[in-house]
Amino acid sequence: MGKGIFERPIAHRGLHDRDAGVIENSRAAFERAIEAGFAIECDLQLTRDGVPVVFHDDRLERLTGLSGYVRDIASDVLLKTPLLGSADGDCPQTFGQLLEQVRGRTLLQVELKHQLPEKTKPLAGVAVANVSRYNGPVAFESFDPYLVIAAREAGFTGQLGIITERYVDQGEDYEGLKPFDRLALRHLFHWPWTRFDFLSVDKEALELPAVRAFRALGKPVTSWTIRSAEQAKAALSHADQIVFEGFLPASA
Repeated sequence: MGKGIFERPIAHRGLHDRDAGVIENSRAAFERAIEAGFAIECDLQLTRDGVPVVFHDDRLERLTGLSGYVRDIASDVLLKTPLLGSADGDCPQTFGQLLEQVRGRTLLQVELKHQLPEKTKPLAGVAVANVSRYNGPVAFESFDPYLVIAAREAGFTGQLGIITERYVDQGEDYEGLKPFDRLALRHLFHWPWTRFDFLSVDKEALELPAVRAFRALGKPVTSWTIRSAEQAKAALSHADQIVFEGFLPASA
C-alpha cells in the first residue's frame, strides 16, 4: 500500500507532554513535533463568533479551567486564556495562527470537529478559506460525513479523510446516534457522497471489512491513537501510518 502524503508518523495533537508543561494542541507541542521530524494531527472547531480555533474538547473545563462549550465562548476570551499546565503560558490558537507557525514545514492532518448542524458549512468554509493561500501540505478529516462533503463543496482540492471506528459501544461519544446510523458509519455507507481520499481509523477497527476493502483499493489508512511500539507494530500490519502519543516511534 502507498502512504500517499503520510510519510511521517503523526503526533496526536502535537508532541505534547503534560508533565513537561507541553500541552496538547499548543504552540509548544506543535513546534516540538516539527523539530522531531513528525507530522501533526490537530483539531479545529468554531467559537461563538465563528473563529476557527485549534482545540479538541467540546467543553472548556479540562484544558482551560473555564466552564461551558467552545461554541458558546467569544474568541477574544478563549485566545487570551492560558492552557492549564502550559510551561510557556500557551493559549489556544486560531487556525490562521497555526498555519503561520508551521509555515509548510510538516504535514497538518486537521480534524474538523462535529458542529451543530447550522455550523457545519461555516466551519468547512472558513477552514478551506484559511488554507487557500497556504504553501504546505494539509489534509482535512472528520468523523462527520457532512463536514467532509462540505469541505469539498467549499473548494478544497487536497486530501480529505473520514475518521472511523467500530461504533459498537453505547456511550456519550455517539451523541444519540441510532443503531442504523452507527452501522452506516462503521461500514462507510456514505462513500457515494463523501468520496474520501483516505481513512483515519481507530486501532481497534482496522480489520473492519470496509476499512480493509478501501485500503485494498489504494486508500491510505492512518491509525489512532497509538501509545507504544507494540501497538505501532500491530497497527502497521493493517495501516500505512500511525497517529501516536506518549512515546516516540522508532523512526520518522
